[in-house]
Amino acid sequence: MATSPFHFAASQRLPEWLMKNEDDADAETPFKMAHGAGFFAYTGRDLEFGALFDDAMSACSRFTAEIVVPKAIAKAFPHVRCSDLELPQVVDGLPVDGVVEFVAGDMMEFVPPADAVLLKFVLHNWSDEDCVRILKRSKEAISTGEPNRKVIIIDTVAGSASKQTFEAQALNDICMMVLTTGEERDEEKWHRLFLDAGFSRYKINPILGSQSLIEVFP
Repeated sequence: MATSPFHFAASQRLPEWLMKNEDDADAETPFKMAHGAGFFAYTGRDLEFGALFDDAMSACSRFTAEIVVPKAIAKAFPHVRCSDLELPQVVDGLPVDGVVEFVAGDMMEFVPPADAVLLKFVLHNWSDEDCVRILKRSKEAISTGEPNRKVIIIDTVAGSASKQTFEAQALNDICMMVLTTGEERDEEKWHRLFLDAGFSRYKINPILGSQSLIEVFP
C-alpha cells in the first residue's frame, strides 16, 4: 500500500499540506488533497482501490478469526463469546464458524456491549477528536460488564528506543500523516486521550519494540 500510486501522489502533496490553513477542510490530509477525498472515503468511491483495501482488511480479519481468537481465546476459554465489529463490506463473505460472531457496523456510532473491547492498530489511523469518540463508544460498550471490564489497545507507544525502532516509528508517523488524520503517539498523548474519553487509569505493557498492549479502565 505504501508504494502504490495512490500513496505516491499523496506524498507529493506533503510540502503543500505542511503549509496549509488549518481551516481548509480540503487540505485535511495530503491524500485528500491529491485525490479529492479522505483515505477511507476514497475506498468507497474507487471500486478497484476499495476492493483491494477490503480484501486486505478481510484477510486480516480472517487471520484474527481463524488463528488468534480460537487458539488464544476461544480454545483457552471456551465459555467466552467473541464478536468482531467490521464495516459491512468487510464482514460480507467472511466464514461463519460458530466461534466468532461478526457484527457489521461503524465504531464511530456504536460498539456492541462487551466485558472487554479490543482495538488492534485502530487508533493510530484517527485524529485525537475521533479517537476520543471511539474510546467513548468503547467505554459505553463495557459500562454494564463485569467489575474487571476494560478496553484493550494494541498500538504503538512512541518514545525512547533503539535507532531501528525510532526509524520505524518515524516512518509509520509519516505514513499516518500522509494517508490519515492519525499519528503515532507517545505515552503523554495516550494519557490525554484516555482522560478526555472519561477513563480513570491505564497500564502499558510493552510487547515488541514500540508496540504495546494498553489496558484502559473506566
